[in-house]
Amino acid sequence: MNGRAGETTADRRAPGRRAGRLPARLRHIALFAALGALGTLAHYAVLIALVQGGAAGPVAGSTAGFLVGGFVNYQLNRRVVFRSSKPHREAVSKFVVVAGIGLALNALLMALLTGPLGAPYLPAQVVVTGLLVLWHYAGNATWTFREARRPAG
Repeated sequence: MNGRAGETTADRRAPGRRAGRLPARLRHIALFAALGALGTLAHYAVLIALVQGGAAGPVAGSTAGFLVGGFVNYQLNRRVVFRSSKPHREAVSKFVVVAGIGLALNALLMALLTGPLGAPYLPAQVVVTGLLVLWHYAGNATWTFREARRPAG
């Protein structure tokens, strides 16, 4: 039987009262976002280098940066945020699905914002990144890194 949606190993080790879980969940999301900032930094560094260097447009640069940031985030999420003991084969395949959907949403939203809506690429990327944090946390907490519940005993 699987744990509750978004439940991590750390959640199961120190179960609290239901009323006390919301602050713990918010702290967990804050940790996810804070460490995700490192992946975001890698993403933006690649994006800016490619666009400012004339090697790619905003959508291609953002896509390349997203891939680099995804690699950084997988490592941090698995080891620090979710403390997952899942085998890499299982975790990576699920992470790639969640990230792949995020990548498609990133490219679609960047194309919309920088194309027809005419937004500058960096402010557009900030908006898109903010929206996708919620997607990535939900997908990774409820599916990618969620551990199966162990029977009490």
